[in-house]
Order: sequence, then structure tokens, then C-alpha cells
Amino acid sequence: MQDNKTENGINENEVNDSIENQELPAEETQETVLDPIQKIEAELAEMKDKYIRLYSEFENFRRRTSKEKMELVKTAGEDIMISVLPILDDFERALKAIGNDDSTKAIREGIELIYHKTVKTLQSKGLVKMESIGKPFDSDLHEAITQIPVTDAQQKGKVVDEVEAGYFLGEKVIRFAKVVIGA
Repeated sequence: MQDNKTENGINENEVNDSIENQELPAEETQETVLDPIQKIEAELAEMKDKYIRLYSEFENFRRRTSKEKMELVKTAGEDIMISVLPILDDFERALKAIGNDDSTKAIREGIELIYHKTVKTLQSKGLVKMESIGKPFDSDLHEAITQIPVTDAQQKGKVVDEVEAGYFLGEKVIRFAKVVIGA
């Protein structure tokens, strides 16, 4: 074998042999390198999970508040609508009380004009009058005042007369119809 000595007098073969024969704690080095990486990956996964949960919670909150706002806007005028309903009832009673005589024709036309204009304005804001007469009694929509005997079997359990009209605001009942039911 030939000695390969460098300028410093060190034999290259001896250096290589000593490096090869030297036992390096390979497992410890890999574990110490992997441990911090695994910890960081676990923390990252935990942070991602927290982020996703927080983001979805925020989205749910945003949708819920948006839905509540829309419902509030739809029914914002509910109190005003409820307070105007007796006025509509008075208009209807006045129209029934005024005959179709020539002497009351001008008054009737004036009242009809104001009544129809008021109804159209309220309808544009979402107010809808219930149609009750001839329909089956529904306790979610109607308030039964009394029952009267009917000769027609098809009229039993149905609304025969309406004492006071019911109204919807959008899809919500703001006043139940007061009705007479056939028995």
C-alpha cells in the first residue's frame, strides 16, 4: 500500500478509515431533527384547524346577521301596518253604509278613490289581505267568532262569513281573520 501523505504529513487513508470506523449516533441525529419538525407540523395542523373553525364560525355569523337584517327590513313597518288596519276596516264599513244612490255617488267615489289608493300603497309595502270565505277553517290563520248551522254539508268546517279581514305582511300573519264557521 502506498502512503498518501499530504503536505501536513497526514495520511489520507488513515483519515478516511477513522471517519468510516467512527460511530455516529445516526438515530439520535434523525430523531432530534424529526422531533422539532413533527412538533412544528403538529402545531401547524392545529393552527389550520383553528383557522378553519374560526373562518366557518365567522361565515355562519355573517349569514345569520344578514338573514336577520333581511327579516327586519321585511317586517320593519309591521307596527305601522297594524295601526293602519282599523282605518281600512272603517273605509270598508263606510263603503257598505253608503248606498249607490245618485245623491251619495260623489261621496262614494271619493271614499273609494282614497280607499283604493291606500290599499295599493300598503300592498306595495307587502300587505296582503287574506281570502277566507269558502275556505276550510285554519286556526293558524283564522279566529273563530261563532259557528252557525248550515244546510249544505260541503259548508261544514268552512268559513261562511268574515267579521274582520285578516292580513299578511309578506308571509307572516299580522292579523288573524275573525270568521264565522259552518257547523
